[in-house]
Amino acid sequence: MIPLKRHIYYVSDGTGITAETLGHSLLTQFPDIEVVEVRAPFIDTPSKARDLAAAITRVAQKSGHRPIVFSTLVKPEVIAALNDTPALIIDLFATFIEPLEREFGVESTHTVGRLHGVGNSQTYQRRIEAINFALAHDDGITSDTTLAEADVILIGVSRCGKTPTSLFLAMTHAVKAANYPLIPEDFERGHLPAALRRHREKCFGLTISPERLAQIRAERRPNSEYAALETCRREVESALELMRREGIPWLDTTTKSIEEIATLVLLHLEKQRRYHHL
Repeated sequence: MIPLKRHIYYVSDGTGITAETLGHSLLTQFPDIEVVEVRAPFIDTPSKARDLAAAITRVAQKSGHRPIVFSTLVKPEVIAALNDTPALIIDLFATFIEPLEREFGVESTHTVGRLHGVGNSQTYQRRIEAINFALAHDDGITSDTTLAEADVILIGVSRCGKTPTSLFLAMTHAVKAANYPLIPEDFERGHLPAALRRHREKCFGLTISPERLAQIRAERRPNSEYAALETCRREVESALELMRREGIPWLDTTTKSIEEIATLVLLHLEKQRRYHHL
């Protein structure tokens, strides 16, 4: 019989983003398991690891089931301290680093926090610049001069996922993404707003099913014309018609996560780069 709940720990000596991302990817293969997630970042000393191990042990005793620990710890002494617990510990780094050490014939640095820290100052700076750009060009806030710096301009009706996608692209891939809402005035004109027409090749459309759009808008403004299903149908259809007329590629976000949307936008950008380098 499948347990109703399992406690999942994401443990890292850094932010824990890698442990959580990989853990989520693995857990999607077990949709019937209900999980209670616990994030444990910055476990960078044996003392912190022992305290966490004690807390995990208490959870195991109370629940009657082994907690699952996804770990990206790198210091051997911290790993050893955490191992004193009845949990199933999945050492994500050991899974990949040890085969790479054998292949390269050298040991890894075992350095804490290299991926999400500021050790690579240029990469970090590009991410910060991209985040600032996304915030400065959110929801149609544009100037023609700075819009020319965009890697991509996401367009679509209000609440179809433009803002979270822009920020995700900035934070995880250092992509400068602006976003611009298509509104009824644009549909009446029958062409892109002037601010976008000069940058048509950078535009990428997001669309969504009217039913899902109405549901999202109702959470923000219930019982409004803005959230009415007929309004959503009209806007979605008009936006698609405009994008087709302007030759702008587009993506349906209805059943896609932010990660999936961002990945498909990145694939589009990569195709564009290859085309321009031919």
